[in-house]
Formats: sequence, C-alpha cells, structure tokens
Amino acid sequence: MTDTPSYAFAPGGLPPQTALHTGRAVFTEAYAVLPAGVMRDIVTSAIPGWRGTRAWVLARPMSGFSETFAHLLMEVAPHGGSEAPEPEPGVEAVLFVAAGEGWLRLNGGEHALGPGGYAYVPPGLAWQFHNGSDHPVRFHWIRKRWEPAPGIEPPAAFVTAEQDIPPIAMPDTGGRWATTRFVDPADLGHDMHVNIVTLAPGAVIPFEETHVMEHGLYVLQGKAVYRLNRDWVEVGPGDFLWLRAFCPQACYAGGPGPFRYLLYKDVNRLPRLRGAFAAG
Repeated sequence: MTDTPSYAFAPGGLPPQTALHTGRAVFTEAYAVLPAGVMRDIVTSAIPGWRGTRAWVLARPMSGFSETFAHLLMEVAPHGGSEAPEPEPGVEAVLFVAAGEGWLRLNGGEHALGPGGYAYVPPGLAWQFHNGSDHPVRFHWIRKRWEPAPGIEPPAAFVTAEQDIPPIAMPDTGGRWATTRFVDPADLGHDMHVNIVTLAPGAVIPFEETHVMEHGLYVLQGKAVYRLNRDWVEVGPGDFLWLRAFCPQACYAGGPGPFRYLLYKDVNRLPRLRGAFAAG
C-alpha cells in the first residue's frame, strides 16, 4: 500500500438541538454497536497521567461486556502526552495513529508515528508518548493483560506502519477480502492480534463465523451491513462494534469504496477453566 488512506475518528462536538437520534446504538448480551454519532465531547474521559488529553473509552472489562481488553480513542493536544501511560503491571498495548503525528519513546529510542503508524508495546516495558506538533494527534490505544503460557516469552516491541505491510488475501476470495497482519499468526508469544481487514465493494464474509475469539471492531473507512447474532446492522466510518466470544458474525461490504476496520481479537491461549471445580 503506497497511499495513506483516511482513518475515521470520533467526531466530538455536540449535535444541534434540531438533530434526530442516531438510531443505531445498541447494547445486547452478545454484541454492542457504538455509532460514531454517539462519540461526542460530553462522553469523553480524562486519564490520570496524561496532559492535554481526552479519551473515548469504547470498551473495558466489565460484566456482560468486554472480558479481555480495553479500547480507547485518544486525542492529545499540542504539547500534551504522558511520561508513564500504563499504570498496571503485565499489560501489553497496541497504538494505531489515525491523524496527526505523535512521538513514541520506546526502548531508548524515539519513533515518529503518523497516520497508519502502528506500535506494539510488550508487558513490563516503559514507554512514553507526546505530541510536539501544533495540531492534535488522534490514535487508538488497545490494552490487554498478557497471559503467560508454559515456555512462552512475551514478544518484542516493534514500530511499523500500515503502508509498509502488504495485505494478505483470504483464500479463494480473489483478493476481495484481505487482512493486513502486523504480527506473525504462528508467533505464540502474541496473545492478541490487532489487524486491519479490508473488503472490496460487494465482498462478503460468506458464513456466520462463530468462534472463541472476542472481537473489538472499529470501522476506519466505508460502509457495510454486519450480521451480529440474529441481526443485520448497518455500520460505517467511526462506528465501534463489540462481539462477545461465539457471537455469530458475517458481513457484506456495501461500497462504493472499500470497507476497512481495525480488528482486535484474543488468540493463542488454551481456554482457562473457571468455576467451582477450577480451584481444586
């Protein structure tokens, strides 16, 4: 990919008093849809340790919702940032920049991250992020507690960009359904994948995927109708979807341009057994 694509982000602001409700926000036992239209100024959060920053918290672990991850949209004003972003031990992170330019200090070096910039931060590694420009930087911050496994070490940190990674076509799709993979699926050190999925206009996910992975899905570009459990839901730029593990899902990309989304999923671990018998 040679051109920098556009990446949707929270619109902020406040709709006028004459506006109708978005009509698409829904929270169910199996999935949730947070449309871009609900991501306004009045639902932002201030995060301790971050200067000149506001955040839209799209997902966090809680009963009946996200179990494995938190997903934040971060907007950092000029000269804002943090010297100690992660307060919890054992937490890994992915940063993905949608607009502006930020500077990530990692492993003793400093990396400029512009639109499409991607960084993986392993658990236990100190990092800093700041905005030294004269315009805001907007990025995704996805956090997960890394799960140890016998004989497995945490992955190494890395910084890259979407533009530098060719998408991989899904089998038997003629390239109409492709995934930009930022880590090797065979690397068992990674217990989460954050990829970009692209579907050409008219392309489909042609069966109802039903699997153990929990999903967080943020629409970067385009529109589609998504099958979520029993329902078909129309989604577009800036919408966020949460899918519980085993929630049936499929998709039809509506066009006229490509439908693209940032996708979180938990992977590469044996399911833990919980409940009364697990303790013994």
